[in-house]
Amino acid sequence: MTATTSILDLIRRTARHAARLAPDARGVVAIEFALIIPLMIMIYFGTVETTNAMTAARRVTNVAQTAADLTAQATTLATADVNDIFAASTAILTPFPTSVKITITSVVANVSNASLTTVGWSKAYGGATPRSTNSSVTLPTGLTTPGSSVIMVEVVYIYTSPIGSFITGPITMKEVAYLKPRRSVTVAFTS
Repeated sequence: MTATTSILDLIRRTARHAARLAPDARGVVAIEFALIIPLMIMIYFGTVETTNAMTAARRVTNVAQTAADLTAQATTLATADVNDIFAASTAILTPFPTSVKITITSVVANVSNASLTTVGWSKAYGGATPRSTNSSVTLPTGLTTPGSSVIMVEVVYIYTSPIGSFITGPITMKEVAYLKPRRSVTVAFTS
């Protein structure tokens, strides 16, 4: 027997065995499942993490809008009132951690020039820094008229994914809300 004959015999035997196994597909589903399951798990956890981050971003917007709305409804606020506004606003973040920074500022426009705006008063929560009284503030154009005021709420929230598989680092979410006082020209603060 020559080397060529033995190689041809080996190829024929291998082809016969392969032909016998070809119609047998019993393990194909298990193999396909084993190959696809890691991808499906990654997609699932990625979707969960993205949804949580989007929900947190929406809630940060709601915190800013709620704080501005509650402040704009008052004619006068005291420290206890502002603390209640902070408490009500941060409750919106539940079940996320409520370590949020909020700054509520009453911005007053100059009587003769609406574009010259200064801080009437400012209060902060969660480690935020209040703005200095009488400091200048730049607002979006057309937001004020001469002698009017605006409540400006700034919110900063650092989101950290509870899973941490795909969103591995913290995401800083910022929101600013503006609302005009409803019942008076300005919202006064009394300590």
